[in-house]
Amino acid sequence: MKSYKELPDDAGSNIVGQVTAQAKRVNQRLSSVKHTIAVMSGKGGVGKSAVTSNVATALALQGFSVGVVDADINGPTIAKMMGVRKSKLEYTSAGVKPAITSLGIKVISMDLLLSEDDAPVLWNAHSQKDAFTWRSTMEVGALREFIGDTEWEELDYLLLDLPPGSERLANVVELIPSLSGVVVVTIPSDVSQLIVKKSVTMARDVLNVPIIGVVENMSYYVCHHCGESEPLFSNDDAVESAFQFTLLGKIPFDPKLSQCNDSGVPYIQQHPNNQASEAIVATVENIKKYFNALS
Repeated sequence: MKSYKELPDDAGSNIVGQVTAQAKRVNQRLSSVKHTIAVMSGKGGVGKSAVTSNVATALALQGFSVGVVDADINGPTIAKMMGVRKSKLEYTSAGVKPAITSLGIKVISMDLLLSEDDAPVLWNAHSQKDAFTWRSTMEVGALREFIGDTEWEELDYLLLDLPPGSERLANVVELIPSLSGVVVVTIPSDVSQLIVKKSVTMARDVLNVPIIGVVENMSYYVCHHCGESEPLFSNDDAVESAFQFTLLGKIPFDPKLSQCNDSGVPYIQQHPNNQASEAIVATVENIKKYFNALS
């Protein structure tokens, strides 16, 4: 396969120039961001987006300036979870002003660009059957525009909520070579560990991206009648046995968290004294501790 530079003629599209200019804009936008963190799992259904939105909320409640990029182009959920789905994006000569939550968190998501609830993401191609050929390239291009065209201004933390798939991190590293690190989200089941391990190997051994630590979501549930904690899955020691990384937090299952996500209300703000909120705050403290140790 030839690179763009090897093509004899780009028909006047100046593809190389466009990509180079976008990459320059990404670097300029991120120059005022202290820590850029990718949140990944490799497997869907582990609550990665819920962890991302609540970690962002916990950081904002502590006074940090925070931004969130919904990097799941085809299945965006962050805007709904963070209560900004009905926001209108404002376009200026300086770029796109992101949606802003009640706590001041800046959010950009494909969901903010879709006209209807049931509208899928359709790519410009001869037919949608043909679009798969260029889909990965177009997704990376969309993500590059999200990061490079958004007016982030100064941020302490920018979180990128990645879609499932061990290959997704490679796209982000291509866009952000200076990525601060990765937070891995899993659940205590052998099936989840099998998939998430592949993502960890990709991040650590192939892409050489620092792994901040692992978050075990849905670790256990608390009985509403007796208050006792019980494992939600059969393998409640999965993270300790499967990963040799810092365990950032063990977040218990709480139906109220899902209810808050559906209504766009920050869970840890609504239920600050619940065990899941305390676990999310502990996760944030460990993330901060990681960066403090580097400084």
